[in-house]
Amino acid sequence: MANIGFIGLGIMGKPMVKHLLQSNHTVYLQTRSGVPDDLVTCGGIVCKTPFELAQNVEILITMLPDSPDVETVLFGANGVAEGLRTDTLYPQLRRTIIDMSTISPIKTREFATRINELGHDYVDAPVSGGDIGAHNAALTIMVGADEIVFERIKPILELMGKQVTLIGSNGAGQICKMANQIIVALTIEAVGEALLFVSKSGADPEKVREALMGGFAGSRVLEIHGERMINRHFDPGFKIALQQKDLDIVLACASSLGLALPNTATALELYNACIAHGGSKWDNSAIVTMLEKLANHEIKKKTT
Repeated sequence: MANIGFIGLGIMGKPMVKHLLQSNHTVYLQTRSGVPDDLVTCGGIVCKTPFELAQNVEILITMLPDSPDVETVLFGANGVAEGLRTDTLYPQLRRTIIDMSTISPIKTREFATRINELGHDYVDAPVSGGDIGAHNAALTIMVGADEIVFERIKPILELMGKQVTLIGSNGAGQICKMANQIIVALTIEAVGEALLFVSKSGADPEKVREALMGGFAGSRVLEIHGERMINRHFDPGFKIALQQKDLDIVLACASSLGLALPNTATALELYNACIAHGGSKWDNSAIVTMLEKLANHEIKKKTT
């Protein structure tokens, strides 16, 4: 059994940790907002800093909002790298750092190089599946790592995810996640347009959604986010601010490649509009509210 560290206990991180705590592994926890009491009750061991946590574990997982957050935790004062450099408990132990955040592929490769130079392994393993997937240990996990390292840590990842795939070397996991975010964002926007069209035309959006789920248009986005749009449930499973951040990363990478992604850019502008209207903490399905403003029509259930 391994000593595992986990840093970042937000909407996604907390339920992921619970699955680790249900295993026979020893789990050390750290987060800037304080470790929740229920995780301690379940057996989590609190560390005050990433420095302290790094000195106690073999495998260290981060689940943080953005590239600067990961960089601070890894390389800032009292950070992971400092803990690895000054470790006196297990100075010969080769650690594995697994970043499960969604961040820039370019920064990921930089971080991997810096961790490798310290004599340790680095893995990028972003996830898809939202809070529902995190709670059900049903996440899709996209991994960038050396194959030997991947085989060693795969059983740990399988405690949190249903589909764990090695995509390629460091950075490949994040590239895969960016592709995922393009598809998700554009599909959410398309579902919003479709349901808005249905409602404006006078048909029942609930029945249309039910019918479409049995055809080629059926998808998890239509199932989950379509229902949220109809029922006006915009409590976050995945916050709009994070969706905006991810699409910013996508378009920055696309620009560096000389690649035009026009529909992705349009979706980003709709998310920007949501944030301008105070919606940074809304669920990403709330993109439909900006489409409704453009149409001067709100999706309504058909009353009997």
